[in-house]
Amino acid sequence: MADDDIDLNALNDEELVEQMWDDLYDGLADEIVEGVNILLARKWTPYDVLTKALVEGMRIVGIDFRDGILFVPEVLLAANAMKRGMGILRPLLAETGAPKVGKMVIGTVKGDIHDIGKNLVSMMMEGAGFEVIDLGINNPVENYLKAIEEHQPDIVGMSALLTTTMPYMKVVIDTLKEQGIRDDYVVLVGGAPLNEEFAREIGADAYCRDAAVAVETAKDFMRRKHNQAKAATA
Repeated sequence: MADDDIDLNALNDEELVEQMWDDLYDGLADEIVEGVNILLARKWTPYDVLTKALVEGMRIVGIDFRDGILFVPEVLLAANAMKRGMGILRPLLAETGAPKVGKMVIGTVKGDIHDIGKNLVSMMMEGAGFEVIDLGINNPVENYLKAIEEHQPDIVGMSALLTTTMPYMKVVIDTLKEQGIRDDYVVLVGGAPLNEEFAREIGADAYCRDAAVAVETAKDFMRRKHNQAKAATA
């Protein structure tokens, strides 16, 4: 675990990256900012800082969250620390045109104003190297359609915490079908009252019980997409 007396500047690159994993795990945002700046000063590319320090650190957090070792408050602290580091890297990544794992539009559906789970998914997806467009809460189908048209995501994510708002996910999916674009996007759904059977019934691609599962599911779909693209051009 992180030690307040550690001089990050005194560590070599490998030691610093491992310390940053510990600092992310402990939700130490100031230390993450310092670590990111040190690596950049040592001529690391923004993409290497992102993938080797932040993404790998959040992967470790995600595994322990999935396994019940870490809980939501701790993961939110880690995700917020990662977000502070991303605040430095994001403009630099944009300048260098660094590759992204994929792009996701996510929002809580119409009638529902719960956002803790959705925010956690957003932050962990970004920590895994995805570009995330977060629509916030209480989103009618029009908001999803507008974001899809504007951003052309790979993945559309919907969240609901109320049994009364769950059915609205089907409204969004049915509208995508009506417009002939449903098969163009992976649709992931999540939220406490949902389950895999509900996801199948409404026509979603997958149900994600938590943020760690959402990240792994999204990465799996992106690998399949890349493999299909390779096969098509072979």
